[in-house]
Amino acid sequence: MNDRKLMTTIESIRMPDREAMDAAERHLNSLTKPPGSLGKLEAIARQTAGITGELVPDLSARAVIVMAGDHGVCEEGVSAFPSEVTPQMVHNFLAGGAAVNVLARQANAGVFCVDVGVNAELAHPKLISRKVRFGTANMTREPAMKREEAVAAITAGIETVEQLYSEGYRMFATGEMGIGNTTASAALCTVLADMPIEEAVGLGTGIDEGRRQHKIQVVERALAVNRPDAADAIDTLAKVGGLEIAGLAGVLIGAASLSCPVIVDGFISTAAALIASKIAPQSVPYMLGSHLSHEQGHRQLLQAVGLSPIIHMDMRLGEGTGAVLCFHFVDAALLIMQEMATFESAGVSQA
Repeated sequence: MNDRKLMTTIESIRMPDREAMDAAERHLNSLTKPPGSLGKLEAIARQTAGITGELVPDLSARAVIVMAGDHGVCEEGVSAFPSEVTPQMVHNFLAGGAAVNVLARQANAGVFCVDVGVNAELAHPKLISRKVRFGTANMTREPAMKREEAVAAITAGIETVEQLYSEGYRMFATGEMGIGNTTASAALCTVLADMPIEEAVGLGTGIDEGRRQHKIQVVERALAVNRPDAADAIDTLAKVGGLEIAGLAGVLIGAASLSCPVIVDGFISTAAALIASKIAPQSVPYMLGSHLSHEQGHRQLLQAVGLSPIIHMDMRLGEGTGAVLCFHFVDAALLIMQEMATFESAGVSQA
């Protein structure tokens, strides 16, 4: 059932509306400025027009989807924080006390936390529960999850977007919570982006160089034990990935199927975008890169997906914090399209 849901969702993704993009380009060039002088704001305006088919779409209803899951590889001491922080932070999100909640309130966005694989029993009226399993297995000893579990987690992301879309949301941002997920993301990058392990493995939550070298060895062991197939993104995801990463890949694919823009957060979210780009290449035009993470390897990972970051703020928190900041830039681009005078209306001579 999950395989069928995933395939039909992928098949429903249409190409962006080229006529709307061309119309946006013509309008931008008619505004009282040199052509292209607003840089990435103009690129955002063209892209959102293509995604929605509207010159100035209403994207005021926006949601940050924070996928949460635990990682068995934490048994190997790869993080500065213990695994119990994952469920504790889920409660923090639900209480509105995390950084992403603060920034989302500023951006007038909703924060929706999804339990797709937390290794704890969670119950809260605001929690979206789509648990596939209680955390992944230790990937240095066995596959992180079964293939069908990876597909189920992707499907959970698709269904979350569909639920929020039915409630009126039209723009999304990706966020995540899962102690150990930079290790899984680095493994995915090594296999699917052909990135050297030394470049893919960073400092994560703030480990020192000695712990980073240990983390490199952990990723090497996981790859040697599981031998993921680089030509099969779902196989790689199942063997060395994470449930929340799979869920975010589903969010990206689901948003594309509904013709909604989705802003990709940092390193872990971009690893999810890499998965989505491999199994549904047509979903990439619906993604906007948000920021260049301080986590090493993120620049190369963005390039592998085909995304360009809007901002560079030396951030590495995750949660969706960088993506939420970029809601403001989308708003700015749409206001330029809506409110800026044309040469004709302002009576300004063109070159």
